Order: sequence, then structure tokens, then C-alpha cells
Amino acid sequence: MGDTQITKKYKCVFFDLDHTLWDYEKNAEETLAELYTAFSLSARGVPDALSLYLKFREVNLALWDLYDTNRCDQQYIRTERFKQILTHFAAYDSDLSEKLSIEYLSNCPKKNNMMPYAIEMLEYLHSKYQLTVVTNGFDEIQNMKLSSGNLHRFFHHIVTSQKAGHRKPSGRIFEYAMKANNVRSADVVMIGDNLVTDIGGAKAAEIDAIFFNRDKINHSSPVNHEISCLSELKNIL
Repeated sequence: MGDTQITKKYKCVFFDLDHTLWDYEKNAEETLAELYTAFSLSARGVPDALSLYLKFREVNLALWDLYDTNRCDQQYIRTERFKQILTHFAAYDSDLSEKLSIEYLSNCPKKNNMMPYAIEMLEYLHSKYQLTVVTNGFDEIQNMKLSSGNLHRFFHHIVTSQKAGHRKPSGRIFEYAMKANNVRSADVVMIGDNLVTDIGGAKAAEIDAIFFNRDKINHSSPVNHEISCLSELKNIL
């Protein structure tokens, strides 16, 4: 469906965090550029900071797909991410891998690059709806991101997979969030960038969803509404 005005009256809006509000890619790229210099990775055979970031993006996406589908846990991501990246560049060293993981997890969540219009839309929505973050991230890390962007002020609840005991696309994490807000499925709309975890998860919980398709990817998934910029939310909510 398109982005015509929604006639339903929602009480609650659920937001994904990474890639939807918090600019994961830009923050990761900045952090990795700093680590590239700090750890002299050029001397280890990593050609440049961009190459490091591009390999990180590839490895990270695959690992998070495993996590989102219950095929690995948090520790596996933290252990494997830089191991796989450094191995690709024939630069693997267990001590270096561990240090990079620690520094990345310490520094990246402190970055405050937000998706375009994220703050403006939260300012617009938070007086009209109960807003809740629903994320597959981990409590400590996601709260650091929210603090770095000064986002806590907008949200009634922060629901992580760690807190709820379930991961998107399971409908159970959305049910947990609905219970926290004391609302029914008909009262809620979910906004997220991932067709599987966000949109599929919302469908599993029988709630409406708005697909944030920033890159305008072609897909055949049924969605209630689709936007390519967060500013378009004003045409829907």
C-alpha cells in the first residue's frame, strides 16, 4: 500500500532503533575509521578504513541475521565479528581481535548520528502517541545509543530482546511491548527498516506496520504503508 493518510486512530507507535532512528552505518563507519588509525591496521595489511568498514558491514549483517533467527547469541557476535574481519585481511590475532571488539562496543554506541528527520519526527509524534522502542539489541548498548542521541525523553518504554526474552520477528516481543503500554494490537503501529524482523514481526503480532525503505529496495512483501524518509510520517500519523 502507499502512504495515504491512515484513518485508524492509534494510541501507540513502536519504533525500531538501529537503521531507523539511530544511524547505525554512519556511526559504525566513524568508529571503525578511528580504530583503523588507533590500532595501526594499515601495518597489519588492512588497505584502508573504507575497506575495514565494508567488510565489517558484510560480516555484521550476516552475524545479526544469525542472531535474529535464534542461531547465535550475543557473545558469539562479539567474539566472531572482528575475528572474521581480520581473518579476511590475513591479519587475525586473538588479542587484537578482542581489543577491537571491546573498543568498538565502548565507542560506537556513544556516537550520536541520527537518521534524517528522526528528531523532528519524534518531536512531532511524542505528544500525540505513546512511543516505545522495540529492538533486538542489548540493554546496555541500546541505552547508550539512546543517551548519546538524547532520545530517552521521547519514549514511554524501551523494550529490548534481552529484556523481553524474545527477539523480533517473534510476535512475543511485540506482545511484551503492548502489555507494557496497556494497549491492544489494533492500537499499535510499528515503524522499522527490516522486512523480516520489524514488518514480519509486527504481522506476527497482528499489528500494522510502516516499512522505512530508505534505499527504496524492490520487494514483494505486503506492507500497510511504506516510506523512504522519516519526514513522510507526517502524511501517515
